Amino acid sequence: MDAAAQQEATARARELQRNWYGEPLGALFRKLIDDLGLNQARLAAALGLSAPMLSQLMSGQRAKIGNPAVVQRVQLLQELAAQVADGSVSAAEATDRMDEIKKSQGGSVLSNTTQTTSSSGAPTVKRVVREIQSLLRSVAAAGDIIDAADTLAPTHPELAEFLRVYGAGRTADAVAHYQSHQS
Repeated sequence: MDAAAQQEATARARELQRNWYGEPLGALFRKLIDDLGLNQARLAAALGLSAPMLSQLMSGQRAKIGNPAVVQRVQLLQELAAQVADGSVSAAEATDRMDEIKKSQGGSVLSNTTQTTSSSGAPTVKRVVREIQSLLRSVAAAGDIIDAADTLAPTHPELAEFLRVYGAGRTADAVAHYQSHQS
């Protein structure tokens, strides 16, 4: 295959990855490497992939993750990275969790919603709070959310508080706020 055909195939693979996984796998895997403090070999091991297969997926030489269990592990590592980022999981706990993730089986798709639930099948309070925080923070930066809250405060103090707590506050404070507003 000549260079132009190879570049076209890589671009096509990355576009397929964007459609299937929300972004090219190279970008997704680099975020996991950065957020979890891994190298490519450790990420490959945690996912249950060979290092060459991970490299092919990252470079766009391969488009699709063929094993559903690996896809689930990617999702679980994304959730773990978010927990490390918000401080609810320490680096030491993350290492233990990665060992658990490496052993997990099943699953078939990546999704933007998480599957963490309580024993009753309902989403946990912390998970609901994190989803609200994630949504708000995907719309605007914390400073902009605070500015919006300040604008709303004189006429809509409850909405202003909501924006401050969920849009720019700590997860623990948002959990307390959520629990205090449940009947």
